[in-house]
Amino acid sequence: MKVYHGKEIRNVALVGHGHCGKTTLAAGCLFAVGATNRLTRADEGNTLTDFDEEEVLRKLTISSALAFVEWKKQKINLIDTPGYNIFLHDTKGALAAADSAVVLVDGVSGVEVQTEKVWGYADEFALPRAIVINKLDRERASFSRTLESVHEKFGRAAVPIHLPIGEERDFQGIIDLIAMKAYTYTPDGDGKGKETAIPANLADAATEAHETLVEMVAEGNDALMEEFFDKGTLPVDHIVEGLRAAVLERRLCPVLCASAFHNVGTDLVLDAVLDFLPSAVDRGPVSALVDEAEAKRPVADGEPLAVYVFKTVADPFAGRLSYFKVMSGILRNDANLYNAARSSAERLSHIGCLLGKTITPVTELHAGDIGAVAKLKDTVTGDTLCEKGVNIAYPPVRLPEPSIAFAIEAKTRQDEDRMGNAVQKVLEEDQSLRFYRDEQTKQFLLAGTGQQHVEVVVSRLKRRYGVEVELHAPKIAYRETIRGRADVQGRHKKQTGGHGQFGDCKIRMEPLDRGEGFHFESAIFGGSIPKQYIPAVEKGIVETAQQGYLAGFPVVDFKVVVYDGSYHDVDSSELAFKLAARKAFRNAMAQAKPALLEPVMGVEIHAPVEYAGDLMGDLNGRRGRISGMETRGATQILKAQVPLAEMLNYQNDLTSMTQGRASFTMEFDHYDFVPQLQADKIIAQAKAERGEQAEEDE
Repeated sequence: MKVYHGKEIRNVALVGHGHCGKTTLAAGCLFAVGATNRLTRADEGNTLTDFDEEEVLRKLTISSALAFVEWKKQKINLIDTPGYNIFLHDTKGALAAADSAVVLVDGVSGVEVQTEKVWGYADEFALPRAIVINKLDRERASFSRTLESVHEKFGRAAVPIHLPIGEERDFQGIIDLIAMKAYTYTPDGDGKGKETAIPANLADAATEAHETLVEMVAEGNDALMEEFFDKGTLPVDHIVEGLRAAVLERRLCPVLCASAFHNVGTDLVLDAVLDFLPSAVDRGPVSALVDEAEAKRPVADGEPLAVYVFKTVADPFAGRLSYFKVMSGILRNDANLYNAARSSAERLSHIGCLLGKTITPVTELHAGDIGAVAKLKDTVTGDTLCEKGVNIAYPPVRLPEPSIAFAIEAKTRQDEDRMGNAVQKVLEEDQSLRFYRDEQTKQFLLAGTGQQHVEVVVSRLKRRYGVEVELHAPKIAYRETIRGRADVQGRHKKQTGGHGQFGDCKIRMEPLDRGEGFHFESAIFGGSIPKQYIPAVEKGIVETAQQGYLAGFPVVDFKVVVYDGSYHDVDSSELAFKLAARKAFRNAMAQAKPALLEPVMGVEIHAPVEYAGDLMGDLNGRRGRISGMETRGATQILKAQVPLAEMLNYQNDLTSMTQGRASFTMEFDHYDFVPQLQADKIIAQAKAERGEQAEEDE
């Protein structure tokens, strides 16, 4: 394989809403350049970039994949990304390696919710981009209507450089508005068009669109504007140069036509990538920390070697596979690099370029190129590898926190023994997952971006690692507290043969603000309780509070002051005062108006404006409180505070209410009182589970 330098490399992310044709377009590109010997399709489960067994089974992209193509003596690294909301975290992580994006828009549906979301991600990374209006051969497809949708969502900077020849079943070719040439295609062919004359019925529309394009290219460039005013037009090479500069500045975004399914327009998409999207070194210096100080580092061969790992794949056979981008320098096979974040040396043996799951070995990769290497010891996603003594770190991508957690339980003892190791491997691969043990409920919880996300992980555990687990709705981590005050005595007296037990304390209990926890104070004067027994009083209260009073949930947000008591010179001990404090605590709880608290989540929902009313009504039915609303284009953002108990099945309900066009995130916000009706049910259920097991006081 030829060695490519930064100027000859394009790192392009294919992004867009689910089922808009990203994977199929990648397959068409691979067929057009001869990397595959036939046209593969996502719905047939045989594409190179949807190779995971879960992707083949579900016929959708779950995880970003890479494939390189060589076109006109240059290299294009295609990054095929997920388009469904619950897997978009992987898309965001992959964009860290991209230098531009090709945004696919469905020619029937127009700009959809997740298209807007990935457009926002591209804005975060300041990526130049092009738009491909795809599926123009489908029933009810319309280039003009879809272009209107693009302009409405993304502005007039989206300028067509193509016009379709025919629509729906009659879509047979494309007019290149820059060169003013037409190309016709054989459906399901090699993706290469045959040059022909522009159809007479489209000549006027093509001329008008060409003039609009030329004007928009000239507008941002004084030299081109002067030439345009002088000659009334621009030569093709000046249009290409001007448009390329405008795309790099993110002032313009070219709009192309295609039918990825039938491989129509693929060659023109590849040409546009080379002509208008920036190479790996064109975008300028990249922010990094050098010796812990912020700096801008150029993407150049002459700089010290630095490699950023943007994705990790846990392969059950090859081990850990790391996808990386060479940020500077030249990476040669068997290089020894240092991971400062892990204080670990790594040897990069057998580096290569990715074609789906296949690694094509190479001897070296230059600044700006993307590659993969297996079996790094300690390096994970977001880490930077560099030469020893050169402390360089590129910032990892911040992914959204998981929005839903499920209790996970091994089916058998054998599964239990292997579950921890298998889950750890999956966590290395997917950094948006969380796996932890709830100390209160004693359950192991697996948290992800949605129910389908967690279900994919469970299926992966079984298929890859032979570990079978069951998912359950998690137990809610309720708390107990008090609303009132109490002034009580706790007295423990037990007489046996020999020394007895005696402890006596008087306490005052009062509520604290939410989140204050537990405060203990001693107001003992005159030695009514010796100092050495005061800690035993506090310990007795803390231990009893953990066991709860109403339903066995920990008691929080209260203050206890021990102010009086009595002791016996012989029979008093730490144990006696601890037991006295336990009695005092229970007596106080009985008087202090005990109440149940529940976790309340901060929820943010992104949905098309037309669903806002239904969603607000649904949230109100879930005991939610709307805390804010914001409109961004056609997207309504709702912010609310909703009890966790009402959100356990929200993912499925939201999908049903909005036809899958909405997404949500949630994170813990605060604890609040449970309404009495719900509290009575929770207390009754908790008592039934505990079997009313009374604790011995004596």
